[in-house]
Amino acid sequence: MILTADYHTHTPYSHGKNTINENVARAKELGLQQIGITDHGFSHVAFGLRRKEVSAYKAECEEAEKKYGVKVLVGIEANIRGVGGGSDLTKADYENFDLYLCGNHVCIFFSTLKDKFVYGWRNLLLNSVFHKKTEKQIACNTKAYVNVIKNNPIDAITHLNYQCPANALEVAKCAADYGTYLELDAKKEHLTDDELCEIVQKTSVRFIVNSDAHSKERIGDTALIAKQLRRIDFPMDRIDNIEGRLPTFRFAEFKKKM
Repeated sequence: MILTADYHTHTPYSHGKNTINENVARAKELGLQQIGITDHGFSHVAFGLRRKEVSAYKAECEEAEKKYGVKVLVGIEANIRGVGGGSDLTKADYENFDLYLCGNHVCIFFSTLKDKFVYGWRNLLLNSVFHKKTEKQIACNTKAYVNVIKNNPIDAITHLNYQCPANALEVAKCAADYGTYLELDAKKEHLTDDELCEIVQKTSVRFIVNSDAHSKERIGDTALIAKQLRRIDFPMDRIDNIEGRLPTFRFAEFKKKM
């Protein structure tokens, strides 16, 4: 599996180790055509990009692109802020970004107090403390994923089901309907073999593979997910950022119509 682009990388603007310049330099070394700089969204309490930093963030991305000749997408890994499908990227922010990823994270500012407990803290307690999942939790999480896809022009859902168990098939169906990719994250295990096989067999959703790198050394590293894909004989033609292919992202198409 030869990666064409890595669309999920972090820098010190959230909790990555290396600078934007260093990440892009590494992408150049690897022969990648594109790289996404996708620090955590504004509502992340500890590690979120701040709106006052966006101008500098964009400028660093633009400078690195000119320096290394690698296309740099100014991105964000936004947070799902509740069951209603709220995200921390608003329409007023759209002009500043090229790439819109979104996923579940803990320790964020949720949309409502109810979301904080019913969606946020319930996931944290059940997954990290009690190590179990319930039907009510799965239904709640599925609704959150589906609503965030419907309500926002998201390019890709990151690490689906990691610390937020949902009905992956239903989320995949919705993603296919709205033109949102599912990310195959190479940093953490998030979908089971059975879930991935069922998604491929029963939906037309497309995929992108990302490193979710928090250091320059991990950019382009797909070893973890590649092992799983070989194990289940995954149809590689469903992945749009490998073997010279580049994806068509929903967010860019949406902004053309604004």
